[in-house]
Formats: sequence, C-alpha cells, structure tokens
Amino acid sequence: MKSATIVGAGLVGSLWAVYLSKAGYKVTIVERRSDLRKADISAGKSINLALSERGWKAFKTVGVEKEIEPIAIPVHGRTMHDLEGNLTYQPYGQEGQAIYSVSRAGINCKMMDIAEKYGNADIKYHQRCIDADLEKGIVYLEDTQTGEKTQIQSDVVFATDGAFSAVRYNAMQKLDRFNYSQKYIEDGYRELLLPANEGGSYKMEKNRLHIWPRGRFMLMALPNEDGSFTCTLFMPHENHESSFDKLKTKGDVDRFFKTTFPDFYEMMPDVADVWEDHPLSSLAIVRCYPWTHGKVALMGDAAHATVPFYGQGMNCGFEDCSVMWELMQKHNEDWDKVFSEYQTLRKPEGDAVQDLSLHNYYVMRDYVADPEFLLQKKLERRIEQLYPEQYMPLYSQVSFSHTPYSVALKKGEEQDAHMKKIMQEHDVARLIENGGIDSLIHDIFGKS
Repeated sequence: MKSATIVGAGLVGSLWAVYLSKAGYKVTIVERRSDLRKADISAGKSINLALSERGWKAFKTVGVEKEIEPIAIPVHGRTMHDLEGNLTYQPYGQEGQAIYSVSRAGINCKMMDIAEKYGNADIKYHQRCIDADLEKGIVYLEDTQTGEKTQIQSDVVFATDGAFSAVRYNAMQKLDRFNYSQKYIEDGYRELLLPANEGGSYKMEKNRLHIWPRGRFMLMALPNEDGSFTCTLFMPHENHESSFDKLKTKGDVDRFFKTTFPDFYEMMPDVADVWEDHPLSSLAIVRCYPWTHGKVALMGDAAHATVPFYGQGMNCGFEDCSVMWELMQKHNEDWDKVFSEYQTLRKPEGDAVQDLSLHNYYVMRDYVADPEFLLQKKLERRIEQLYPEQYMPLYSQVSFSHTPYSVALKKGEEQDAHMKKIMQEHDVARLIENGGIDSLIHDIFGKS
C-alpha cells in the first residue's frame, strides 16, 4: 500500500491527510505536542482565524465542509471604534459575502477529528522530528516523554509543522543553495478574552470584526461561539509612545485602556487583572526556497509563514492542499513532477500573501480611520455593484475569489492608483451625497 508521513497535526497537516487517504495512501501523522483535544482550552486561547473562500474550496473538494460549518461564525464586515466610541461600519464584500471567525484551537481539534474519521490517519503524539533523510523519505523521531528514538519511512513526506518547521530546520536548511529568511516585524501581540454577558449574549455586534484603529497600533476582536470575543492588541514592542514595554504595572495597563480604548474599557473594566493571562508574542515572516527535495515537501506555514493581518495564512495553507491535489491528478502521482510544479506555482503566491498581509496591517491600524480611505471604499463598492465583470476590489479578490494572490496584489495596486486619480479629479463625496455618483461611474466604466 502507498504510504505517506505528515509531520505536524495542525490545520494543514490534518486536512492534507484526508486528501492523501482519498488517493489511497496509508497516512501517519507525527506530532510533537500532546493531543490538543484532551487539553483544557478556553475560547480565545489564540488569535481567531478567518476562514474564507480558498479554505472552503479545500474543504469542499474532499467533502468535509459540513464538519466545519457549525464552528464558523460569519463576519460580514469591520466595525471601527473611534476614541469617542463612535462606530463606523465597512462591509467586506457584496450582500451575503462573509469571512468566518473560527477559534484556532477549535478548528484544530475539529481538523484532527476529520483526519482520523475521513483520512483514517494514525496520529502519533510526543514525537519530535530530529532529522530527515530527504532522498529516502525517512523521518527520525524522538519521543519527548521517554526519549526513545525511532524512524519512519514512507513513499512521500509532508512537513506541515509550522513557521519553525523541524523538518526544514534539521534537513532542508542544510541543503546547498537553500534560501531562507526570517523577519520579525516591530510589533507584537497580546490576547484578551472579552467574556459574554451574564446570559451568554454578546457585548458587541456578533457578526463583525471589531477594530479600534489608533494609527501606529490597534486592538481587534473576533466573535467566539460562546458569546465571548477573542481580542488582540497589536502594538510595537518598544521605541514608541504606545508600546508594550511601557505597560509594566496593572496601573499602566488600566490607564492605557481607559484613555485609548474607552468604550472597550467600559465593557471590560478588569482588563488589567487579566492582562497576564496570555503571553506577549512576536510576529515573523518566513521565506524559503526550494519547498521540495527528494521525497519531501513543505506546506503551509513551514513554506510561507506570514503575519495574521489578512486572515490568509490558514487559507493559503489550505489552498496548498487543493493545488497539490490537482497536480497529483495532472501528473498521475509522479511526485517528482508534482513537487516541481507545486513549488514553481506556489512560491510566488506565498510571497504575495506575505506582502498583502503587511499591507493590510497598515490598512487596519491606520487607514480605516481615514475619511478619504472610507470614501474610496464606498466608491469601489458602488463600482463593483454596477460593473462586477470589470471591477473587483482587492479585498474581494483575496477573500471571495480564487484569483492568485500574486495577480490580486498587482491588480490591486493598479486599481488603487486608478481610484485615487478619480477622487482627485472629481468631488466624489458630493456626488455620493447628491446621487450623481452612478452617472460618473457609467461615464468611466461604461466605455470600457
């Protein structure tokens, strides 16, 4: 029987097990940690993830989307909270379009269930990868509890073990001409859990991403199933008037939230008491190439770890699965051909999603509070409604289509320049107010 080893029982590894099983492979997943499903995980244990079209496609391809739907909360747009507590709403796409908030731990547990149920995968825990023979498809392991050393050999090996991949570090990075870079951004993040009201209801509008944009930093919140919100403060580690190193005491934290996020503070006056519940964490972008060698391929964060500001890290990893699957059919499982085309196709997309993620951080922490930016978004939304065949905003291309990330990035830059030109040449605010905007749009796009 054909055999495959997957290193890492995270989101991508668990889903990829289902694909491989469908193709007739006996799948073994080795995981360094213990079984996440047996741990006591509170909601908001980790940044919530945003599931969008690319992720749903990867689920639908192997028929597991019904397993995910119950834990995915639709989020139709952003609600911005200013210093006075005023709210501004910006829809993500057209009517009915949404991204879906899922708890990282919740979806990871569900994906492991799916790997066992639909992928017949054998998941072995407490197995740390200490080396790999890329040519022979051997993974060398050490049991983290007993110290016992074992090895597992299979026809193909997939490293889905995250940004700090042990397979990549112990084997790939020792290859001649292997390119690797790791870049930490200046900002870190700390999580907070905003509990539900006593009756279990939400303290804010449920189907929204809530953002408190403050220029150089921001607070954001995504809903959980139990009425709580997972909130994340993104801010410089140091060297700024508002930075994590300034918040040394409970009093510092209390004052900071009271003055910077007053409406949030009203909902969570005990914020300083729970400040230490979650660690201060760092954010990095990892780039490397090649992604394959011999019988081994990197997938997901192991190949293209990004920062979380477009909600596309998980979706990009899931898209790796659907693309690899298509290539398996195309090349009749000739893995040399599959791997060669996979990395050629996906490397530009990994780079592009990282560029998009950084760009969207500036959008969320800064631009969303800018009236000019919001006006431009209104204009773009109306153009898309009137000329959907000609115009799809960048966010929609990324979140609601399968347009390659690299194409969306390039097209988005061109569209942005075009929109800015229109706004320079016409009084868009007045035209929207007096109902004249449609005729301007018809004049510009009707001739195309």
